[in-house]
Formats: sequence, C-alpha cells, structure tokens
Amino acid sequence: MASVLSVNLSAHARTNPDAKAPRPTGIDKRPTREAVMVRAPGPMRSGLGSGLVGDTIGNQKLHGGDDQAVYAYAREDLDEWAARLDRPLSEGMFGENLTTSGVDVTGALIGERWRVGTDGLLLEVSAPRTPCRTFSSFLDIRGWIKTFTEAGKPGAYLRVITPGEVRAGDSIVIEDKPDHDVTIGLVYRARMSDPSLLPQLLPADALSAELKAYIAKKTA
Repeated sequence: MASVLSVNLSAHARTNPDAKAPRPTGIDKRPTREAVMVRAPGPMRSGLGSGLVGDTIGNQKLHGGDDQAVYAYAREDLDEWAARLDRPLSEGMFGENLTTSGVDVTGALIGERWRVGTDGLLLEVSAPRTPCRTFSSFLDIRGWIKTFTEAGKPGAYLRVITPGEVRAGDSIVIEDKPDHDVTIGLVYRARMSDPSLLPQLLPADALSAELKAYIAKKTA
C-alpha cells in the first residue's frame, strides 16, 4: 500500500553549507512523529504561504510557494542512492517533506492528485525538483548536481488543493489522473538535458507557473 513513511521538517534555518550562498537554508529536515498541518493557498493565511506548518524555507525566491508547497521523495529511490553512494540516507536527507513508500514518484503524472490520510488532505503533482548548490553542499558530494541530474529521479513538488493534516503512516491514494502521459521524469529530462522534449509537455496544464514560462520562452 502506498503511504507516507515519514513527515520531515526543518524547525530552524541553518547556515547554508554553500559558502557562496547568502541566505540560510531549511534543507536539513528531520522526521517528526507529530501530525503536521499542511496549509492551502488563499488570502486568509497572513502571508504564511501554503505548505507544512513549522517547516523552514531559507531562500523563498527559489523554494516554496504554492507550486512547490510540498516536496516528496520515494524511500525506494533513497535506498538506491544509499547503495550507490555506499552511505546511509535517512528520511528527509534530500530535503523532502514527505518520504513516500510504494509510490512511483518519477512516474507520477503532472496534475495527478494524491489523497493523503483521512483528514482530507489533497495534493496535486506540479513539477520535478531542480538540484541546487545548497543540495550538493549539504550532501558534500563532488559533482552531485551532475550525478543527480543524470539519474533522472528528482522527486516531485506538489501543490495543496485541500488542506489537512499529515502524519507518518498515512495512506496515499492516487486520484484523478489526467489524460496525458507527461510524467515527472519526462519533465525533468526536458528541463535539464533534452530541450527537444519541451513541446511534449504542453498537454500538462497543471505544470508549475515557472515551468510554463520556461517552456513558452524556449518554444517561442
């Protein structure tokens, strides 16, 4: 059964391990046993933004926002990386909010919706993660951005459709799959290594605003 293996938060910003980065970072996320509220976008949130209550976002220019409210990464993919890198990788190690089990995150369709737990939380797949220097510096692996990109398993950003609580052990039910074949993996390849694929992404109306703008610019 597909489920949330752990919910991971960065309770406090920490000094960015990338010496050239001026802002602190919230990439150092740790599992919590508590139920966590996931906010939805809307005018009544006093500028807090959608996402997990209690999580820290260091660089709000590049991270967070309604299209990147929740970041999910599969435990199965973490296990592959752990074997490849010959080092343990705990839940949250890639900066993910949700470590999933039994979900093909790379194969997730843009716009498919995940019903999580029993508190009404509904999430929608919006974009793949793009690796950054902070990610590389945090793991302290030479050439990590290139290695991570070539593997093609970026994890998925999700927007919040209906708010609710999430906790470790919650079920994940895939609902409302869209009628196209644009996956997280395809978007990632098109964005990072093969721009000839960009026109294939056009049917995915639920893509993040940033990716839509990028596609429009590159295919104009």
